[in-house]
Amino acid sequence: MKEYIEERAVDIANYIIESNATVRQTAKTFGVSKSTVHKDVTDRLVQINPGLAKQARKVLDVNKSERHIRGGLATKEKYLHQHQTEE
Repeated sequence: MKEYIEERAVDIANYIIESNATVRQTAKTFGVSKSTVHKDVTDRLVQINPGLAKQARKVLDVNKSERHIRGGLATKEKYLHQHQTEE
């Protein structure tokens, strides 16, 4: 594996752990796709630093379990904002 990919995988994992970030937020921050973030954390990082991979995976699992709640809140906010602009 190329060194810059290994560094990116570690940087991504540290970012996810420190900021409790989602895959989408992380991808936007690092300028890569969501698939790349996911592959870095679930495949590449396991080979490089299994402990760090486990910590990052834990954060991503929590985010995944809460995503339906965040989606519902975003939709609610969208329609509240839309209703306010109509008045």
